[in-house]
Amino acid sequence: MGSLAETVQNELLDAIDKDELVLPTLPEVALRVREAAEDPDISIPVLSKVIGNDAALTARIIKVVNSPLLRTNNEITDLNMAISRLGINYTSNLATGLAMEQMFQATSDVIDAKMRDVWNKSTEIAGICHVLCRHFTRLKPDQATLAGLVHQIGILPILTYAEESNALLKDSISLNHIIERIHPILGERILQAWDFPEQICAVPGNYLDFGRQSASVDYVDIVQVATLQTYADSTHPLGQVDWSQVHAFAQLGLDVQSRLDDDEDLSASMEAATLMLQG
Repeated sequence: MGSLAETVQNELLDAIDKDELVLPTLPEVALRVREAAEDPDISIPVLSKVIGNDAALTARIIKVVNSPLLRTNNEITDLNMAISRLGINYTSNLATGLAMEQMFQATSDVIDAKMRDVWNKSTEIAGICHVLCRHFTRLKPDQATLAGLVHQIGILPILTYAEESNALLKDSISLNHIIERIHPILGERILQAWDFPEQICAVPGNYLDFGRQSASVDYVDIVQVATLQTYADSTHPLGQVDWSQVHAFAQLGLDVQSRLDDDEDLSASMEAATLMLQG
């Protein structure tokens, strides 16, 4: 690892330890939605009003509820109906995840392109998480989707930092080293700061631990399988992982010999789920 990577890495880790690193905050609309959804007496019209202030988010939620995945008989055109169809918690997690897209933007072209790549990869993985969760576990698909959307959130502050550093902008190898080393630690910090459920906070720091053995299937398992799925047959290092050694597949009851892509229904569902999450 180059000296630049080491220097920056130490600076960042030091800033994390001293709580000096500015962690990203959730977009205002996501904060308001989460706050509203925490009220046990929340009514659909009240939540609808909070989300309805954001026209883009409203359109996205209506798009999701009409996705072939959720199989509604009649097209749903208004937000109240969409929320009653999805439920309060599901809507809240979905709105949080979708609102986060606006965080993945930067002023420099290089960093902006990287941020978009991270977001696109996250939506792809989140779509697969949604499907895996529904087909192979009794966990909540909205939580699994959110776990997929936030598993790389720790990359954000590193890219924001890189935007201010000419040396890093010119040295993508060092930047990638730093991201790999630090994003899991940062991701966990950010999600804890956002008061996300512990099961989701655990995802960034654990989803790349392929020796991990969960006591019962959890969201880390789902994100892990989804991640490996997206790199299957690629030249990426994650494409070289031996699935038969990864406990998460067994936890989901998946046979590592049969690729998920081979199952046409599953394959179509994964595609629909990713499309549903992309703008």
